[in-house]
Amino acid sequence: MKNGLLRSLFLLLCGLVVANCGAEEPAGRQRPAELQAKVDVQMKYLLYLPKDYDQQESWPVLLFLHGSGERGSDLEKVKMHGPPKRIAAGEDFPFIVVSPQCPPGKWWEPLELVALLDDLAGEYKVDKDRLYLTGLSMGGFGAWRLAFAFPDKFAAVAPICGGGEIYWARDIAHLPIWVFHGAKDRGVPLERSQSMVDALKESGGDPKFTIYPEAGHDSWTETYDNPQFYAWLLDQKKSSK
Repeated sequence: MKNGLLRSLFLLLCGLVVANCGAEEPAGRQRPAELQAKVDVQMKYLLYLPKDYDQQESWPVLLFLHGSGERGSDLEKVKMHGPPKRIAAGEDFPFIVVSPQCPPGKWWEPLELVALLDDLAGEYKVDKDRLYLTGLSMGGFGAWRLAFAFPDKFAAVAPICGGGEIYWARDIAHLPIWVFHGAKDRGVPLERSQSMVDALKESGGDPKFTIYPEAGHDSWTETYDNPQFYAWLLDQKKSSK
């Protein structure tokens, strides 16, 4: 009799467990669920702090994305063009300049780049209202893509000889954007930038567009050598929009 009672109690408990499991995982139905995962990012980059870094409470940040030729694991390659090249030559910049390196065979990934920026903001004196984004060739494509993925992250964007999807324009038309391209570019046709500029205007944006009539794919040297380019960046502030 005692064994029979214990058996009955055991079967009853098993039934309750099965019933509860069924309530949590209903067969043939859908239920709300949530994934919480951290982005696992490993990225090499060059970091430049202005000489008078300690004399200000916060600094604007310039994120520079290199082209496909500088991918790899040797950070010296990142110094071939753009702000890293000028810094290596001894020039001072009024920005924190971060120049990541894309691994071999990869492309710029927005989530990884934003993870880098967020990490920097936690370690250095970053003015989050003055994050500037620029890149050349593959980095120009990366700049368009990153701006679209995080349209409220940046105070200004400057893609050089890049391109993107024209439907992105709806989400980034509010941004100050200055686009650069060489008229004789055979690597990335001028139309890739032109179509983005046209789409931005159709979406209510007011982008700047500089076309170098005699330039081929290298439309970045003249751009990054131009002091007015950096002055324009510094005039942009997200909180004032």
